[in-house]
This record gives sequence, structure tokens and C-alpha cells, in this order.
Amino acid sequence: MTEDNELVYGGDYNPDQWPRETWDEDIRLMRQAHVNRVTLGVFSWSSLEPREGEYEVEWLDTIMDKLADAGIGVVLATPTASPPPWFSLAHPEALPVRPDGVRLVHGSRDTYNPAAPAYREAAVRITRMLAERYGQHPALRMWHLHNEYGTVSHGPVSDEAFRVWLRARYGTLEALNAAWWTAFWSQGYGAWEEILTPRATQYLPNPAHVLDFKRFSADLLRDCLRDQVEVVRAVTPDVPVTTNFMLPSWHHYDEWDLAAEIDTVSIDHYPAARDVEGEVHAAFGADLARSFNGGRPWTLMEQATSTVYDYAAGRIFAKEPGRLERNTIQYLARGATGSLFFQWRNGRGGAEMFHSPMVPHTGPDSRVFREICDLGATLGRLGELAAPPADGGPVNRNRVAFVWDSTAWWSSETRALPTDDLSFLDAVRAAHRALWWEGIGCDAVRLGDDLSAYDVVLVPSKLAVSDDEAQALRTFVEQGGTAVVWYFAGSTDEHLRVRQGSFSGAFADLLGIRVEELHPLAPGETVALDDGTTGDCWSQLVQLRGAEALAHLTGGVLDGVPAITRHDVGAGAAYHVGTRLEPGALRRLLADVVARAGVTRDHPAAGDGLEVVRRHAGPGTYLLAVNHDEVPRALTVDGHDLLADRPVAGEVVLAPGAHLVLRETARTPVPARPVDPVQPTP
Repeated sequence: MTEDNELVYGGDYNPDQWPRETWDEDIRLMRQAHVNRVTLGVFSWSSLEPREGEYEVEWLDTIMDKLADAGIGVVLATPTASPPPWFSLAHPEALPVRPDGVRLVHGSRDTYNPAAPAYREAAVRITRMLAERYGQHPALRMWHLHNEYGTVSHGPVSDEAFRVWLRARYGTLEALNAAWWTAFWSQGYGAWEEILTPRATQYLPNPAHVLDFKRFSADLLRDCLRDQVEVVRAVTPDVPVTTNFMLPSWHHYDEWDLAAEIDTVSIDHYPAARDVEGEVHAAFGADLARSFNGGRPWTLMEQATSTVYDYAAGRIFAKEPGRLERNTIQYLARGATGSLFFQWRNGRGGAEMFHSPMVPHTGPDSRVFREICDLGATLGRLGELAAPPADGGPVNRNRVAFVWDSTAWWSSETRALPTDDLSFLDAVRAAHRALWWEGIGCDAVRLGDDLSAYDVVLVPSKLAVSDDEAQALRTFVEQGGTAVVWYFAGSTDEHLRVRQGSFSGAFADLLGIRVEELHPLAPGETVALDDGTTGDCWSQLVQLRGAEALAHLTGGVLDGVPAITRHDVGAGAAYHVGTRLEPGALRRLLADVVARAGVTRDHPAAGDGLEVVRRHAGPGTYLLAVNHDEVPRALTVDGHDLLADRPVAGEVVLAPGAHLVLRETARTPVPARPVDPVQPTP
């Protein structure tokens, strides 16, 4: 377990890929770099079990002992994300099947069907072997179960499991047929055996069928995780358990559900932009991780040391000097327990031979390794950040939240919507980006959560909304909260059945509007608003039913139609955004909304590229500031600079790219909202 005065530092280590004469050199370099934690065995199934039921563990015994002797803790992984070739040959029914019926073969990672009993049984066996053999080893600090859950499969094995799931969800075929609206296109089911997982079909599939398959697949991955959690907790109840989420684009499971099964959330995070958008993305991933972990400190399991992976451009770009430490400060500000990477050394071959390492192909005599050593020394000076808040509250005390919801994501992918430009992720990131530029911190929530800790809740691109979710948002507003709801949100129920009487019908009464017609825009087409701003993607015919219009559309058939509205409800207010506002306009709107709600920044100077976040740790508070701007930025502070080890009172000027970590002089604490008990970190 981690001491309260130690941030974790290190990454994935793959000694089974290297000759043993490199192992002592690796440990010497780890100590030079101040590494105190490594993850072992993530993709080592064929090294641990080269033949079914025959284990070769002497290599792991040896390296575990060497690491323990060096004072380096181990996050021990189960290798179940990558079954070995013998398994695929022996159990072809456990290979994944695509929607077009093609069965994939061994040759990459994730070649398994999570519904296959043979896979589930093999995963449990090797998990139990590792738990029983290493559960009492002095190097063990945490269990890392699987890697980046996300495999989805079709085919006969999945069909059978899907039917079991549907029976449990609906009980009867009558209830399923009603939820799926199967009278359309003669899809009514008369026997459970008629139902298959969604396959490649002639034209458009049934949206509710597809949505339920995504829910089933998510539950199935959760159940695979549960299998392994039960094994390691039975053997090592005091060793914390995690699994790493691939954020934010790897979305085949529900992060909230997986977080409920483990002791602490860990994430893999690889921002794809080389400019400041990459820094905004780092903040976004950290805010998600902390939120999924109930506001508690979380683990940054993977990131890139020296490269930026821009898959859209088909390039692996180099990170500029200094960015590695800046990004680490960003993650720490938002609750990270340290900084871990994939991986310690580049593999000389294999599919990721040019992945970003701590020790590059060119060796320790390199700019990258020198930065790694410097970062390790920096983290050694920041150990007091590792202590959980003494008052039991969250590490960041934000008053704004955005809704993160798996059903919202999956329903936005429904084919044959009025436009295919309703991406949930893009909409959420746009809102988060606007707040980041304003210097306003935020959390992710579900509408079923307790929202009373927040003053403002944002609801972008949530098409499918249940009656309970709609009521939860209404209660939040009536009790004094402010809600902002984007266009088309709430237009269907949780089964993707369109609500009657008004589009956005789940929220129409709360918003004080009626949406009579939808007018989506063509790619590149824009609409003008009478406040001088523009929008794209969407417009609609809105009628006021108690709301006031803050801005109207101008020109065309919708000239004069309300575009942005506000409705006072109870002690609060609900805003509606009827088009996709340009970034500057969205930022100005949200800045006005949060200001009216009384929300303030963690520091008055924050915003416009100066990122300032307050973290609570132990009995104190800390300001972490990073200047992403191209010009020097000043802020007034009072406390102790942990990096320079000196007191600071008054104005501090941060050069472009510079950062500050300050233990604040005693200040009036922000009241803590309750969170789950703090769990140990690795």
C-alpha cells in the first residue's frame, strides 16, 4: 500500500520480453529515476502458462524478489486481455465474432469472447494461481485485473448469453416487444430463440435492439471483472484492486459500474493533440477518473512519456521538452496518486515497438530518460499531496457538473437519427473545454446521483432519458440548482421510444418550451443568432411555454425563433441551448450561467490558458498552477512553494510552460460533501 507521503512513479515492466542480463540494469536505472512502482504481467499469459495447465513462474518469482529487495512495489496484473495461441486453438468457440459473422483469429490482443465459458474459466484459473502464489509477497501493492476491458462479440455463444440477459431484464416477450417497438417492420418475437445479437442486416437495425446489446455487452464485461475480483479478494482481502479504463474513447462498458466493483479507479490516457487541446484533454480525462472514483484520489496507470499519438493524422509525434512534467502536474491537480507510464522499455519488436517508453531504444543517455529522472525527483518533493483529505471529502470541491452516461453515448450512435452529428463525447468535451478556458472546475455525474453538492449541472447530447432521470433534474432545479440542457436531449425514453407532444419531451416542461419541429443543418451550414453569434449542426422550431428567450435565430424560415432560453422553476433555473454554438459563444454562455449561479474559480487569475486547481490533501489545501499561455501570467498566492522549497507571499509570474505547486497558508476550508471511504492507492 502507498504511504500518505509517497506519490507512485513508474510503469509497465515486461521482463519476460528481455534476456535476464538486462534485469539488474533495469532495476539500477529504476532507482536512478526514483521509480517506486512497476506493473508486471499485463500481457504475460503465454510466458506464465505456455501450455494449458502448465505454469512457468520462476522468472516472475525472480523479478518479484529483485524488485522487493530494491524497495520497488509491484502492481501485479492478470494477463487475461491477451489469451495465448494454445487457448485459441483449443477453444475456437471462445474467439470473438464480428457483426458480419467473421470469427477473428489469434494474432493480436483481445482475441476472446467474454461470453465464452472456456475463456471465463481460464481467466479465473490463472488469476487464482497468481493470487495464491504471490498474495503474501512483500513486493505486492495492488492487483491490476485484466487490461482495458472492451472486447465485444457476436455469434452463437453470445446469442445464448444475450437471451439470458434479456429474460432477466424484461421477464416476458410481451414486455420486450413493447420496449423494442417490434411491430414495426414485422419484428415481433414469438420465442426467445428467435432473438440474436445484432448482426449485419439488410438495412437499418432496430435501435432498441442495438442499445440493449450494448448494455448487455457492458454488463458482461463487468461480470468478467467480478470473476477476478472475487478470486483476489478471497485470497488477499487487504490488497487493493483496480482495472484500467481506457479514456475517453474506449466505451464498451459502463465506467460507473466497473468502478463499483474495484477499490480504486485507474485510467490509461493518451491525449492526441500537440497544441493546448492536448492539455485540455488531459484535464478532461483526469476529471472523469476522479469522478468515477467518487471524488477520491485515483491512479494514472498509463500515459505516454515522449510521444503524441495522432491516429487521425497517421503519425506518432514527439512531445516537446517539459510537457511530460506539465501534464503530470495537471493530473496531480485533479487527484492523481502519481504518474505511471506504458512502458519501462520499448519492446524491440511487436505491434507497439515504437510506443512511448521510459527508457527509449536509444538508451538512458537520452533526453527522454533525463526528463524521466527529473520527474521522479519532482514527485519526491510532492509526497504530501498523496494524503487523502483529512475531512473525508473529495480532492477537488467543484460546484459544476456535466452528465456522463453510457446510454447517452450509445444512443447517440443510433443510425437514422435526424443527423449523424450528435456525438455524445464531442458534446461533453465541448462543454468541458468551455469551462476549462474559463478556469472553472467540474465533475462528471449521473442524473441518478445526489446532485445537491452542485450549483450547475450540464446535460449535453443525452437523447434517451427515463422518467426518473427527468424527475431528478427537475428536483435539482426546484431546490435551487441551475440546469443547462442541449438540443434534442430527452427526445426518447430509455428504450429509444420517441416521446410525444414535444421533442426534448423529457425536459420540455422543466425548460418551459415546446419543440415542434427539427431542422438539422447540412455539413458546413450555419445559423445566425441575434446576439451576434453563430451555431451549426442543429436548429429547431421552439415555442415558449413559460421560458424567456435569451437569443433568437435570424434569417430563413426560423427567423425570430428562440435559440437560447431560460426558465425559472422553483428556487432554480433551467436553460435550453437550441443549436451547437461556436466555441466562443458556448464559453460566454456557460461563463454567464455559472456566474449567475454564484460559482467562482479556484483562483481569480485562472482561465485563458492559466490553469489553477485547488487540491485538498491531508489537513491542507494546495494550489497547482500551469501556464499554457504563450505569454507570462501572474497570480497572487500565499503559501509554501513545494518545488522551490520556499515561502511565497504576493505576486508570482509564471513563464509560458511553467508551473507552481503551493501549499496554501491556512484558509477557510470549503465544506466537504460526503464521499465513499478512502481506499488505499498502489
